[in-house]
Amino acid sequence: MKAVVLAGGRGTRLAPYTSILPKPLMPIGDMPILEVMLTQMKRAGVEEVTLTVGHLASLLRAYFGDGEPWGLDIRYSYEKEALGTAGPVSMIDGLDSTFLVTNGDVLTTLDFRHLLAFHRQKGGIATIAAHQRRVQIDLGVVQSDSENIITGYIEKPAYDYTVSMGIYVFEPRVLEYIPKGQYLDLPNLILKMVAAGEKISALPFDGYWMDLGRPDDYKKANEDFENMKTEFLPEDRT
Repeated sequence: MKAVVLAGGRGTRLAPYTSILPKPLMPIGDMPILEVMLTQMKRAGVEEVTLTVGHLASLLRAYFGDGEPWGLDIRYSYEKEALGTAGPVSMIDGLDSTFLVTNGDVLTTLDFRHLLAFHRQKGGIATIAAHQRRVQIDLGVVQSDSENIITGYIEKPAYDYTVSMGIYVFEPRVLEYIPKGQYLDLPNLILKMVAAGEKISALPFDGYWMDLGRPDDYKKANEDFENMKTEFLPEDRT
């Protein structure tokens, strides 16, 4: 079982921390966020992980090395220029069976084994792990028609959305939709496959998920990790 971790981004929303540290190395408790995910992957049967790297790649390689401490074969794919979130996958050889693709900055209690089983049951070309997220608008929302006549006024509404968790399962055939060495983001890849009539499923997950993109989310994730550590790492590194 193979996995690709997208670890080449600059993490600008977490600056200035990410000016000197790649986002996957940002600490959660006593370990980098990516180490938490790699431990979870190992438990799910992943044996080989390729990190797509760019920004501060040498620090990622210095910490994770060849993956031996985690029982993994860790490899590195270097981006000479930014290729988006899907483009780097085209540069990796040997993705000839079902594989995982994840962002390198996700904290979740999702069991990858469950995700893989769901994907195989659905039988499509790809599966996206999905989470229900509520967005609170802290302002009054004014509704009006084409003549700017008020038709409604909602005070501080909340909207529910189903969002991608940044965790995917792909079949090798996905690579046919990713031009080698060209810039492509994952949302555009998914839309391209949908337009081609491919079957793509979404696994609804109502457990813990946090994207570490913003300082407030990063702070909250650290607090949650300390309180729920055995839920994130029930066996290996508690």
